[in-house]
Amino acid sequence: MTEMRDEGPFFHGTAAELRPGDLLTAGFRSNYRPEVVMNHVYFTAKKDGAGLAAEIAAELSPVDGIRPHVYEVEPLGSFEDDPNVTDKKFPGNPTRSFRSREPLRVVREIHDWVRLTPEALQSWRERLSVLQRDPNAEIIN
Repeated sequence: MTEMRDEGPFFHGTAAELRPGDLLTAGFRSNYRPEVVMNHVYFTAKKDGAGLAAEIAAELSPVDGIRPHVYEVEPLGSFEDDPNVTDKKFPGNPTRSFRSREPLRVVREIHDWVRLTPEALQSWRERLSVLQRDPNAEIIN
């Protein structure tokens, strides 16, 4: 893990219903590849980026009617740039995406994030379907 280079605020998108003070920890299955248990908790300094992650998490949930949630979070330890996007797709971390092995504390739920249009959501459904069928698709864990 590296020194903090971004002061936030930070956000986490999920389908889970959380409360202020709850801790997000590593060790859960990936939303994108359920066979992978994640060694990190992922977050971003971009509220709408967390909204995208929340929409995807809700979309991929096996439970019908799950809605996406975005939370402001506080990292409780060191964190690093997310290598799944940084230097692989977006050199220099313009997405301001991070991961940590340490917990994140939920500060509050955020409601003023931009929701995907039905067309954009359908496009993501198609992308995710291809990703889930690709045996070579990798999550840098």
